[in-house]
Amino acid sequence: MNITASAPVRKAMILAAGLGTRFKPWTDHHPKALATVNGKSLLQRNIEYLQHHGISDLVINVHHFADQIIGALKDNKGWGSRYVISDETSQVLETGGGLKKARPLLEDGAFVLLNVDILTDMPLSAMIEDHLQHRPLVTLAVTGRSTSRYFLFNDKDELCGWRNVQTGQERPARPANGPLIQKAFSGIHVIDPAIFPLITREGKFSTVDMYLDLAAAHIIRGFDHSDSKFIDVGKPEAVEAAERLFPL
Repeated sequence: MNITASAPVRKAMILAAGLGTRFKPWTDHHPKALATVNGKSLLQRNIEYLQHHGISDLVINVHHFADQIIGALKDNKGWGSRYVISDETSQVLETGGGLKKARPLLEDGAFVLLNVDILTDMPLSAMIEDHLQHRPLVTLAVTGRSTSRYFLFNDKDELCGWRNVQTGQERPARPANGPLIQKAFSGIHVIDPAIFPLITREGKFSTVDMYLDLAAAHIIRGFDHSDSKFIDVGKPEAVEAAERLFPL
């Protein structure tokens, strides 16, 4: 596997194609990406977050009310960023399938991938620097917060498996050679394009399944940002909490 040289990360993909079923009734008529927190859409907030860390070349995938997202981007001139659309209007592909479809747009260097419905002040530049220093296949933003599903890491921050604490389901990915550490995934990735020829799944699939496939033979690391503000704006009731966390 040829991991790319340590060059600055200047491109990101924002995952904005989801159906947003947890965000009804808003998503009966709008994409979740355009739900607002203190007057700014989730999409705008994440575009500005990426700009703050020097990233203004974007790939944005669309499916659910794709025309509204494209219209907002055009009307606001990408909020100052350059963008291309990865069109999934014929079939929503989930996170992994959406990433694979966008391969031709992302092969020229390491890039950031993030879910449109998360908000954080995590030091993305530090995460990118950690990725460029260690040069794994992927670096995943994680925290020690409580959730139902966890990635499992060894003491070197290497991904070794996955666990659902509600169902008891566990999926090993590589030998841990010691105790496993549970970390909650934050929906932000730094990815080397060397991943693309390694992806064997087709159609609709998640990045979680993809990473568990790959972790046996390739290093996938965690980057802990437990001291940062973070919220998953996945449900309407999360908006009020998000507005308290991100007042501007």
